[in-house]
Amino acid sequence: MWKRALGRAGVREPRLRRDYTAQRQAVRSFATAEYAAVRLLLPAALVPHVVAAVAFMHDTDDRIDRGTPDERASALTEWDGLVRKALAEGDSALPVLRCLVRTVERHPDVRTYVDAFLRGCEREVAWRTIADEEELERYVEEYSLPALMLTACLLAPAETSAREAFTGGCHRLMRGMQRIDFLEDLSEDLRAGRTGVPADAVARHGADLTRPDAALGRLVQEQADLADTDLTAAASLPGVAAPSYRPFLRALIGVQRLRLDAVRHHGATLATRTSGPAAPASAALLLRETASRTRRASRAGH
Repeated sequence: MWKRALGRAGVREPRLRRDYTAQRQAVRSFATAEYAAVRLLLPAALVPHVVAAVAFMHDTDDRIDRGTPDERASALTEWDGLVRKALAEGDSALPVLRCLVRTVERHPDVRTYVDAFLRGCEREVAWRTIADEEELERYVEEYSLPALMLTACLLAPAETSAREAFTGGCHRLMRGMQRIDFLEDLSEDLRAGRTGVPADAVARHGADLTRPDAALGRLVQEQADLADTDLTAAASLPGVAAPSYRPFLRALIGVQRLRLDAVRHHGATLATRTSGPAAPASAALLLRETASRTRRASRAGH
């Protein structure tokens, strides 16, 4: 099935097929559930290109996420140069960039978000705290949303007004996802010397982010409610996409709901532990959407 997907995606050269296969193996190892959703719920011709975009995003994050802020900034500068050189020359010594080059050739919109994502990485490298809602919004607009759009743009409708509605839905979805990320990773971020929960909200609740008490519990529930509002607003996103993409988008939003449920359940204990969606519920969601996709394909076949 993977070989057929490569062919449908226009990847026929032996070296490039090996490159995409290596990216597939990497994505499957660090994002098993997400890879399963892509493989089961998206059209085969799109799967290798989604894999290439996710692999590029992960490789970038891995390169700039180690060391001091100055070391991270230096790593980003070096990586930015390698990416732009690969895109300009149409080739690279790195398999992940060779795949990115081909995906950009097949889907030129990806290039726009590569540029925006690399610019946004400057904010990701530099941030230590998020002061307030305004700064959180800037973080989402400059870094998180371009990261999401590296793959989401592959699903975007062509018509202008529908594309604008799709991008707006992605923005709301990503804002909710980012807020959930910051709650899920609270204890890990604190150990790294930073926190994404807005500082003004922490002060308003009188919370100590290292102490699992009632004040922190109220802060977590407030932030979860704000994420809930964005996920509710993003629920219309599948409706503006092509029918073949809707099961995947419904599953994506559904998984965020499961993540949010887990955050609410853990509450103040997020000071000392990470959180994540329940595996059985995630699997059940994926199976439901797979069945829905199969039924739609069967009806279309008749």
